[in-house]
Amino acid sequence: MKADLRVRIGNLELANPVGLASGTFGYGSEYEELVDLDAVGALYTKAVTLAPRFGNQVPRIVETPSGMLNSIGLANPGIEAFLRDKLPGLRARRCAVFVNVAGSTEEEYLEVVERIETAVGEPSSAGERVGVGVDGYEINLSCPNVSHGGLAFGTDSALIERLTRALRDRTKRPIVVKLTPNVTDIAEIAKAAEAGGADAVSCINTLVGMVVDVAKKRPALAAGTGGLSGPAIRPVGVACCYKASRAVRIPVIGLGGIMRADDALQYLLAGARAVQVGTGTFVDPRCALKALEGIRTWMEAQGLEKIEDIAALLEI
Repeated sequence: MKADLRVRIGNLELANPVGLASGTFGYGSEYEELVDLDAVGALYTKAVTLAPRFGNQVPRIVETPSGMLNSIGLANPGIEAFLRDKLPGLRARRCAVFVNVAGSTEEEYLEVVERIETAVGEPSSAGERVGVGVDGYEINLSCPNVSHGGLAFGTDSALIERLTRALRDRTKRPIVVKLTPNVTDIAEIAKAAEAGGADAVSCINTLVGMVVDVAKKRPALAAGTGGLSGPAIRPVGVACCYKASRAVRIPVIGLGGIMRADDALQYLLAGARAVQVGTGTFVDPRCALKALEGIRTWMEAQGLEKIEDIAALLEI
């Protein structure tokens, strides 16, 4: 039986469930000589903020056992440069493109989305997406909220619901809310995003971590702490995906430590409808495509017709 790998996120159909995670694949052009980008289901761009950000001081990446810590600081050229320099290249993509949006205030999130909507126009009623360049938004809620004492947006369920609803009023494109694992109950956070009108949630973002250089007697990262990613966080990601998928009716997109097909299948069995590959790309740029082929092969061996059939197999 040939497996049907298509996945629906809101009003958008993805060709398959494997995406390239934000912050690990740039805006696509950085890898296009190494990877057939249009073979994946979706590209989640590097974060876009209202103003340019130069990021944190170096060093801002350090390897850890089974993973890495990063403290990039959302370095990006800002919305004006994105629209001028990055959007033309994204218009050529045949895979779905989700722009990752970040900010320090609610108003910044809203203005970034409004600027993009003005540039690309309303989505076609016929479903034609090639040449548009933006198919949806992934909202990064791990940013510090300067209006609320620096706590991350993603730790406040009321704020998440309000921000998501405000974004929903400004676009007809799918909204994916990216959840931080650094909360007490990720299920409640997922429900808040759904209540605000999100079409999906992606989980998880990185975990807060620190590496101390014993010889220098100071943190290995200039910023002190950073975000832990890679295989070390996969069990946490799978558990969060399991909890979130049972709390909401919208699709859950799983990410965190996916290096091969079996890793992706853990998320799909736990309830995810799609996955993203991030840190694995730094080890093997074709990691996502290999995972996709492995998912296809596994589904056909299991006699499964659709992606959503996978989660029903979990015995717990």
